[in-house]
Amino acid sequence: MNQCLFMELKGQIQEKLDLSVTVGDSQLVELIEATVFAVAAEHRWTSSEIQAAVKRIFDSFRGLDILQPLIEDPSVTEIMVNGHACIFLERQGIMERYPYPLESSEKLEDLIQTIVSKVNRIVNQSSPIVDARLADGSRVNIVLPPVSLSGPTLTIRKFPESPLGMDDLIRMGSISPDAAELLQVLVEAGYNIFIGGGTGSGKTTFLNALSNWIPNHERLITIEDSAELQIQNMPNLVRLETRNANSEGKGEITIRDLIRASLRMRPNRIIVGEVRGGEALDMLAAMNTGHDGSLSTGHGNTSADMLSRLETMVLSSAPLPVEVIRKQIASALDIMVHLSRIRDSSRKVTEIHEVVGMKNGDVQLQPIFLFEEEGETPDRQVTGTLTYTGHALTNTHKIRMAGKKLPDWFSSEREQIEVI
Repeated sequence: MNQCLFMELKGQIQEKLDLSVTVGDSQLVELIEATVFAVAAEHRWTSSEIQAAVKRIFDSFRGLDILQPLIEDPSVTEIMVNGHACIFLERQGIMERYPYPLESSEKLEDLIQTIVSKVNRIVNQSSPIVDARLADGSRVNIVLPPVSLSGPTLTIRKFPESPLGMDDLIRMGSISPDAAELLQVLVEAGYNIFIGGGTGSGKTTFLNALSNWIPNHERLITIEDSAELQIQNMPNLVRLETRNANSEGKGEITIRDLIRASLRMRPNRIIVGEVRGGEALDMLAAMNTGHDGSLSTGHGNTSADMLSRLETMVLSSAPLPVEVIRKQIASALDIMVHLSRIRDSSRKVTEIHEVVGMKNGDVQLQPIFLFEEEGETPDRQVTGTLTYTGHALTNTHKIRMAGKKLPDWFSSEREQIEVI
């Protein structure tokens, strides 16, 4: 069905709709089917073509219009709408142009308002940037004119219906079995772990996988800008989400507000979905005040880079001496995990470091696992191994207190610390 015929049929259906009463989905489908059947014989449509036409028209009324098939396609991981006529998607790490446009810029704006209204968010010219989510948990970012010069921009990051576990990541080659075995002990023992990486490197997926090892008798509080974590098998779980200011500029609740509130909610562990600014100070404070086993993520190029970014984030909220900030970081964080999106579009853990304290005013990182690239296959897939460096953990106090034991293969001898 071409675009002109689609618009013609949709117009006929709109004329027949009785707007004075609520029309249910089943009534709408009956009306669409009757309209489509009336022209199907003329165009010699097959049953599958008729079914596709009915679904496309229904999606334009009740779903996300031409985007709905992409939402329902499990192979699509990202949808990028750069104005109503320019749509791209990512499938298996490869970007491609979507051949179908939305009917108008107004239609795109209607879709955007439908999305944000369902999660009590507001987006307009005075507040043109917002994060939201779909009913299935997909993350949505919206930027409107005049900030976006190419028209309303909509980016949807999809997540799998069943979140990937650590066994899945091992099978996909994202992490080695040995590294996963060590991380399991560290999570169960209550080590504070920070996950860094670039956009689309898999930080949220990895955080979900790590959270599966949190003992289910503990009380867990998650804090996010837009709820997207998929924590499994935690009966005592509280999920908190920020709130934007209303049209009068009041009522905003930030991540900093939520972290402070969570400290009064008797948490065993706190998960901050992502730190981007001044909330880094509150996250470090929470980790330094008895909430062992807390987790968080942030954007960085390497683990060492992530430490510098954390310093900058803290400085943005409090003019503290750099040495004081570094002491807070060294005291709060136990393990740094870094993920990278490799040039073949695969996502891998490339660094696992222990934070071993301060020396000469700098935070020290000791590498425990490092990814060593070995080459490429004929189809240009990168090969390599996440290799154990042989360094022992400097801080084993939490493991002893938790009654846990390090894997037998893990070195018990203290090695020379390599400063990063």
